Formats: sequence, structure tokens, C-alpha cells
Amino acid sequence: MSLLPALRLAALCAFLPAAAFSADLISFWDSPQKGANGFNAKPQDEAYFKALADTGATWVRLTFSKWHGKGRDFLIGDADHYAGLVPEDLATLRASLDAAHAAGLKVVVVPLSLPGARWTQQNDGKFDDRLWSDPAYADQAVQFWGDLAAALKDHPAVAGYNLLNEPAPEKTTGLAENGAMPDLQAWQAAQTGTPRDLPALYTRMIAAIRAVDPVTPVMVDGGYYANPRALAAWPEKLGDDRVLYAFHMYEPYGATSAPNMKRDVPLRYPGVTTDYAGGEQMWDKAAVAAHIDHAFDWAAAQGLPPTRVVAAEFGCMRLWPDCATYLADVMDAVEARGGHWAFYSFREDEWDGMDYELPKSVTPGQFYYLSEEGKADKLPRDGALMGILRGRMGG
Repeated sequence: MSLLPALRLAALCAFLPAAAFSADLISFWDSPQKGANGFNAKPQDEAYFKALADTGATWVRLTFSKWHGKGRDFLIGDADHYAGLVPEDLATLRASLDAAHAAGLKVVVVPLSLPGARWTQQNDGKFDDRLWSDPAYADQAVQFWGDLAAALKDHPAVAGYNLLNEPAPEKTTGLAENGAMPDLQAWQAAQTGTPRDLPALYTRMIAAIRAVDPVTPVMVDGGYYANPRALAAWPEKLGDDRVLYAFHMYEPYGATSAPNMKRDVPLRYPGVTTDYAGGEQMWDKAAVAAHIDHAFDWAAAQGLPPTRVVAAEFGCMRLWPDCATYLADVMDAVEARGGHWAFYSFREDEWDGMDYELPKSVTPGQFYYLSEEGKADKLPRDGALMGILRGRMGG
């Protein structure tokens, strides 16, 4: 063999692993995947991920933002001024990713905070609007994602970078969250070129990621806390062809969320009525599907397959009497369209509200007592709701 063909063969061999890895990352999402959210206050270990894998889940949407690190904000250091990844925190994150890989799970990494957008629950209960009003923070957020992608690009567990959990550039502007679609579209058009232009910020972040990592898929939440209708107000898809478009599903929020459990007579499903799209909506299976369809219909209009759409969070309070019906209706709607889903949440370590493994006999007081005593492993985990989810995941 002459030197030139040998060099060509060597070059081809060097290219093939990267090409194969590239294909593997995007092809993972070419068929519907089912998983869970891991939003724990402490880094998850291999036992946690193995328990999740045993349910039949294939992926986990994992946040590190609740973990305690060297600075105020884990990994970022300080969301008031990003100056580089914190090495010790990065090592902690990599160890958790190693544990997920050992359990056979793929991971989508998602921050709850970015520079200028500290998570409300870590910001004295105040919504942090700086990312959406000061271009300096956009620059820092872009740098953060370039740094993180460079650090994680070769990790075998990572199957996606979810750029920010539940962005809400609309929140302080007076736009109604579930307003009429023409209002949502007009608002989006008016933000072009401003700090509140979420697709433009995502485009910058993706460019920074692609400069160091051309392979890993990127997941983006629509605006207004990942509302599918906010996503449907975008004029077009993003330019990168390895993007997954995510929405969250808790509507009707007044019924599925914790405050409902404090009502003298909790709102029920189906049947609850809320303000919606400039009018009123009675929520039932058809209404749930129609709300979810906004994301899938928009994707189809953009020429995207349904496997580029992800119900990245959905859930309801486990003690709500209608939770089983609601979960089934959401899964039916997503599966009918051929998308991915991840329920919220799996074995959250500081909140029991949506821990579907817990039977109804376990009260919140029992959960907190056993958790504080270091005896969370004594909790029974034979809840009927988890049985429904297992059935869908094949576990």
C-alpha cells in the first residue's frame, strides 16, 4: 500500500468513530423515548439511576441547579457574573453522569438558572428578568454554554443540552400567558432583535455549542415557562438541524398543582374551566390534546418530524383524585402524535408532591419525617400511579 492511500485510510478511520457517535446521538431521538425528570437537591447516585432504568425509562432530564457547590450558583459560580465553570462542581456533575451511564440511561442536562436568570426559588422568590433586559447577561449565558459543551461533549451519557428550563421573557411585559394566539404572535414579532428574542438567544447559544461540539442534540423550551402555545408563536424553526423542541404540560395548572390541594373543594378533572386563548376552556381529554397539539402542529408546519418534539415535563399532584386520569390523557395525546415524554418527577428528595411511587397512604408529613431522619429508603414504593407510568414505559 502506498503512503497516500494509507494516509487516506487513517483519516477515514479517525473520522468514522465521530461520525458513528454523531449518528447515535441524533438517532436516539428518531423513535419516541420515555423517561423522567431528576430534579433532586443532592447529586443522584447509581442506585437512583438504576431504579429509574428499572421502570423502563430510557432517559432522564437532569438538573444540577439545586445542588450545593463552591459558589452561590452550582457550576455557574455566580449568576450575577459568570466567570467560568467551577471545576469542583463540574467534577460532581460528571460523577452523576457516570452513574447514569452505568445504569444505561441517556441524560439531557438542563440548568434552572443562567447568568442574569437565577431560578426564582433561589432568588428570594423574585423573578429574575435581567437576562431578558440586559444584553451583557446574554453574552455570559452564551459563554456558559460554550464552556459546558466543551466540558461534556465526549461524555457517553449525554444525549442533549436543554439550554434553559422554562424561560419566560414574556413575564414582565403584560402579555397574558395563555392569551389569544394573535397576541402571542404579535408579541413575538415585536421582540425581534431585542433581549427578549428567545429564538435569537438560542441561536447564539447553539453557535457557541457547535464551535466546540458539532454532535450533541440541543433541546429548547418554548417561552412562557415552556408553554406549547408560546412555541407555536415562533415564526420559524431554528437553523440547526439537531434541535429538539420542548414543552411542559401542567394545564389546567390551577387543578394539577399544589395550591389546588389546599382548596376546601379541589378543582376536578375533567370539567374544570379556566381562562384560555381570550375566552374560557373546559378541560377534558380533548382539550388536553388540543393544547399539546399546538407544539406538534407548529413542528409539522416547519417540516419537522414529531420525534423532534418533547413533552419534557408533565405531571399532577399524586394525592389529587384525578391524577391518574390526567396522566393517562397527557400520555395518550403525546403518544398519538409520536413525540417523546418525561414525567415530573422521579424520587425527588425534598418534595413528595409528584412522587408517583408513593402510595396514597404515605402522607407528606411521613415523607418529610423519614427523609429528614435519613430513612427515605423505608418509604413504600408501590404507588398505583407509578404502575401506570411503568406500563407505558415497559418496565
